[in-house]
Amino acid sequence: MLDKQTMVTAETALPGRETPMAVEDTHFVNQTSLSSEPKVGEEQILIGMGCFWGAERLFWGLEGVVSTSVGYSGGYTPNPTYEEVCTGHTGHTEVVRVIYQPSVISLKQLLNHFWERHDPTQGMRQGGDLGTQYRSALYVYNNEQQSVAKQSKEEYQALLSEQEKAQITTEILPAGPYYYAETYHQQYLAKNPEGYCGLGGTGVCFPPSLSQ
Repeated sequence: MLDKQTMVTAETALPGRETPMAVEDTHFVNQTSLSSEPKVGEEQILIGMGCFWGAERLFWGLEGVVSTSVGYSGGYTPNPTYEEVCTGHTGHTEVVRVIYQPSVISLKQLLNHFWERHDPTQGMRQGGDLGTQYRSALYVYNNEQQSVAKQSKEEYQALLSEQEKAQITTEILPAGPYYYAETYHQQYLAKNPEGYCGLGGTGVCFPPSLSQ
């Protein structure tokens, strides 16, 4: 049996399918289009920090975030289902696609929320959620995002090291294909306010000097 905390390879991943999943396009909270591409003055990034339900709620509530959706990225299987991702045989992690206005909220500010609101040192897990689908990840769309993400990681690692915390395992890579999760996962905690939210953190926060 496959160890769900070990990454599959392209050769051993599930084959998936050519047809994208049909997903309701209207954001349950702010009525934006989930499938819209960033407009002029907007950017996007894919963020993985464990179960995507709580992570999406974190970001849709931030000023300057235009829209969010949840899906799968970082793996091999095209157009996977949630059940397939949960087997550990697709290589994907659960991510939030965040479309934001850099003039209102900078990428650095977004990433401060990312680092502080989960534990980026746990490898192929997040708390009690075990498996490659729960790994910490940032998938970026340009060199500037890559540079900001890496610098932010170094700053947070320095803060963790001061507190004798573990090393960050977050993968920072160019964004590949993003596959939408099923409609019932989209804005899940708005539809199910008492639902599971796995967000935690290390208890280490950025000082004001590193918060902009």
